[in-house]
Amino acid sequence: MARHSGGRGWYGKMIGAALGVTMLATGASVWTAQAGSKGDASSEATAPAPGSAAKPVSTAIAHASEKGKGAVNLTIDDGPDPRWTPQVLDVLREYDVKATFCMVGGQAQAHPDMVKKVVAAGHRLCDHTVSHNTGMDKDTNAYQSQQILDAERMITKASGGVRPMYYRAPGGAFTPYSRKLAASRGMRPLGWNVDTKDFERPGTDAIVATVERELSNGPTLLFHDAGGERTQTVEALRRLIPRLKEQGHTFGFPVR
Repeated sequence: MARHSGGRGWYGKMIGAALGVTMLATGASVWTAQAGSKGDASSEATAPAPGSAAKPVSTAIAHASEKGKGAVNLTIDDGPDPRWTPQVLDVLREYDVKATFCMVGGQAQAHPDMVKKVVAAGHRLCDHTVSHNTGMDKDTNAYQSQQILDAERMITKASGGVRPMYYRAPGGAFTPYSRKLAASRGMRPLGWNVDTKDFERPGTDAIVATVERELSNGPTLLFHDAGGERTQTVEALRRLIPRLKEQGHTFGFPVR
């Protein structure tokens, strides 16, 4: 999601002690050793971590669509949520389009049935960290490792074994280190071109207008299915998808 604040995010209190010191001690220390050194800004693919089955991908932040010119990538952040994710899935199914769901680890762990439904419908998964800290780019490599890799494990377990294909830093808080780490695990860093600002609930009309005004910036659109009341998001998608189809757009996934 877009960077709405510099704090540790609205998931921080929910995750709390369940993930804190123990995960940093047992998880991050191991994963950090696998991830490489801090400050490597290489844009090339990195070697996979030991024991990883994932094929490494580019560290460059993806924006383009696999379907090329005229395609749109729908990306849905912060879920899954038992109330809003099913409604988003219903709209996507109604219009036969696919999306990329950028999931918070704690949410995936709490709602594995929703993760499995997303996968069963043919959508892709994206790692959106454990606690959605929009200031994580200011934190240590060990902390970044814990946030990315623990979320990867949570999402993969909740899905029944399907791995996230992308990594989106909360608020765009990427670092060269986090991009390299994610890419080494087969997760392409994922950006966006159009922030719909649906998180702020500006009204369905405003969300639709933002997409129509800014789509020329690029194909990847940012929406949310958690973190608050999402009626406006659901209705905006219901309006936008058929309208974009009428304009000749197709729908695809971000490049990897």
